[in-house]
Amino acid sequence: MLKKLILIIDDDNRNIFALKAVLKAKGFECLSATNPQDGFAIIEANENIAIVLMDMMMPDMDGYQAISVMKNSTRMQNIPVLAVTAQAMVGDKERCLTAGASGYISKPINVDDLLLQMEIFIK
Repeated sequence: MLKKLILIIDDDNRNIFALKAVLKAKGFECLSATNPQDGFAIIEANENIAIVLMDMMMPDMDGYQAISVMKNSTRMQNIPVLAVTAQAMVGDKERCLTAGASGYISKPINVDDLLLQMEIFIK
């Protein structure tokens, strides 16, 4: 069985390191990018990305803009995107879902919740 390939897009390397450690321990393969543009290049080079974990608050292009680009791209539109945010304010989840995210999880991340959310969207 092939391991599922997860793409983490987050501008904070500490978050990437922590997510990779948890996901690799659960048997996933992980790629990462510190900005959406690099993430898009990774998607273009890897047709088997199972899900993208997208930080919503990044400089230059935030997660909302990045999800919009993905959903308007024939190549990327069907890849599930799990919005990951530290904002966790009232209305945030709805804003992420309206932007096109498949799901939403707030930081600090509860690993069990993350895995449950991922299970819903990974085929």
